[in-house]
Amino acid sequence: MTASDTERLPTSEAEEMYLITIAMAVEEGHEGPVPVPQLAKALGVSRVSANEMVKKLADRGLVEYARYKGASLSPAGEEIARAVLRRRRLWSVFLSERLGLTPQAADTVACEFEHITPADVAQRLAEFLGDPQTSPQGKPIPAASAAAPRPAVTIPLGEAQVGRGVEVVGVDGDTAGRSFLSEQGIAPGARITLLAVADGGACLVETDGGRVHISADLARTVTVAAG
Repeated sequence: MTASDTERLPTSEAEEMYLITIAMAVEEGHEGPVPVPQLAKALGVSRVSANEMVKKLADRGLVEYARYKGASLSPAGEEIARAVLRRRRLWSVFLSERLGLTPQAADTVACEFEHITPADVAQRLAEFLGDPQTSPQGKPIPAASAAAPRPAVTIPLGEAQVGRGVEVVGVDGDTAGRSFLSEQGIAPGARITLLAVADGGACLVETDGGRVHISADLARTVTVAAG
């Protein structure tokens, strides 16, 4: 099958789930092909079913399959996975920030939208949300195209380097917690400095408004740029 054949045939929801599962494994630090048993476990299917789908995706040119090793995304497969993850995480932001869903609930619902949202709608959604760079769970939102710069890696606030200024990229938690942090100058886009971290995880932070003590529970809801 040629590249043009792959572009002409749409991918099914099941196929897209395999592609983004491979992409997320790589995102989490997995190196090399992702083993078929690992894919089967992540997707809740049998190894036989996973093996059949991986071979099908390989025939379509969407993954590269190595027997006994697993599957890795081809350029075409990576492009599809990036687009699906972009739609999923944009919807997660909308559902969390605009409708008040928890990050986990937002991601679950967004999973239903990721397969049916046209590219132009995803772009309008991104513009409406102010082009967010991370999901409510702190995951990077892929750029609209591979040529665009990728979002920075994020880490929990408590893991930031003490004494160094960092940018806040995400705040999870409930509405009350996000509101309190915002009032203290801790919101996406803000520059803050972690001054100290207690053994239990509570943090002392310097913001534009001064020093703020944050409980361990609230500190865990804040993600910052790693670099």
